[in-house]
Amino acid sequence: MNFQPLTPELVAAFEQIIGEAYVLTPQRVEADVYADYGRDHTEDLHFAPDVVLRPGNAEEISKIVRLCHEHHVPVTARGAGTGLSGGALPIHNGVVILTDRLNRIIQIDERNLQATVEPGVVNETFQNAVKEVGLFYPPDPASKGSCTLGGNLAHSSGGPKAVKYGTTRDYVLNLEVVLPTGEIIWTAANTLKNSTGYNLTQLMVGSEGTLGIITKVVFRLLPYPQHNILMLVPFRQEEQAAEAVSAVFRAGVIPSGMEFMEREAIAWSSDYLKIPLTLPEDISAHLLIELDGQDMDQLYKEAEQVYGVLERYDVGEILLADNATQKDELWKIRRNIGNSVRYNSVYKEEDTVVPRAELPTLLKGVKEIGRRYGFKSVCYGHAGDGNLHVNIIRGELSDEQWNVGLRQPITEIFELCVKLGGTISGEHGIGLVQKGYIGIALQETNLELMRGIKRVFDPHGILNPGKIF
Repeated sequence: MNFQPLTPELVAAFEQIIGEAYVLTPQRVEADVYADYGRDHTEDLHFAPDVVLRPGNAEEISKIVRLCHEHHVPVTARGAGTGLSGGALPIHNGVVILTDRLNRIIQIDERNLQATVEPGVVNETFQNAVKEVGLFYPPDPASKGSCTLGGNLAHSSGGPKAVKYGTTRDYVLNLEVVLPTGEIIWTAANTLKNSTGYNLTQLMVGSEGTLGIITKVVFRLLPYPQHNILMLVPFRQEEQAAEAVSAVFRAGVIPSGMEFMEREAIAWSSDYLKIPLTLPEDISAHLLIELDGQDMDQLYKEAEQVYGVLERYDVGEILLADNATQKDELWKIRRNIGNSVRYNSVYKEEDTVVPRAELPTLLKGVKEIGRRYGFKSVCYGHAGDGNLHVNIIRGELSDEQWNVGLRQPITEIFELCVKLGGTISGEHGIGLVQKGYIGIALQETNLELMRGIKRVFDPHGILNPGKIF
């Protein structure tokens, strides 16, 4: 990549496009604030951008990107910075484009169960807005209170509801996108069916900001489920907790949430939040199981089926959440595991995913690899889709062990995933930190096809360079 340095003339041009107040440089912003634009939630990495821009619409982004394309200046789009793969880090410096001012919910179409929004809208804000009119947007990452829809689209984020309802990509009908050369396109139509040419919409979703900058999105919505049941199930053997996941589905029940938490994960999170939770000494893991729907009687029947499945396993006393406060606390504990791990130690999070019936084998394999290489892991995740987040704790590991020594065990974890029919990332993306492992999951032919697509969209390679490949 032959990138050119940012010049004062380009900075002046950016000021003409969006106004001086929205052009942030190290000289104009407090050092710690500016430093945050070069970080996300991935380990302790930092790459400083040369300039940070806050455009307000697609036309302004188009003008900025066109200039960067002409002058070979790298551009990295950034949402809330909650990513876990280094996907929004400006590793070649250059320009960071924030989408925080593109934060409008443009329309909620109740007749067609659709909504048109901008990428800077916070996930939970959008969920609450459609809920007010009886509609439902299911994708709910753990960071839903802070992550933005643009970042969710970049990685096709999932969350607990994905087990029943699918991930972000399952709700996208149409996208307005600024291409790396500055053109603005819509990728499809606002229809539930579309067989008109290649599916550019789905190509954009999950492309990690390497093919274009999304400036509007049309989502499909569902009717809001009026009722839910939530239970916390303690297991004396963590592999049995993993085994029970597939058994529940085979019994004919599709939960709206099926979350695995090993003992340390739930203990760290409850301590971090100061939410008291009794954990008997003989309990090694928990499943958090949610059922939802429109008919409470049907949910009770499904709950009975789940209890019937759980009777086959060595479980402790099952907690059935009996009010909204208790439900909120249990979900808060689950959603804050990542924050609690980050609070306790620097860590590497591997976003492994396998067919759900293979989850016990994956979990056992991760622990065995950890024993052989001398590292501790804290595991949790979306068990219902076989998506296990493996948090490798730095603890007392030396710089050499941390930066070099973990490459082989991480490779072995990913090789195990692929052997079991899975892959190396379920929802966090490849970004920066996983790109060295992508060859484990994809053949060189696959990768060359992807590189070819990148070249067509971005001939100068300016958009989020150094990611995925």
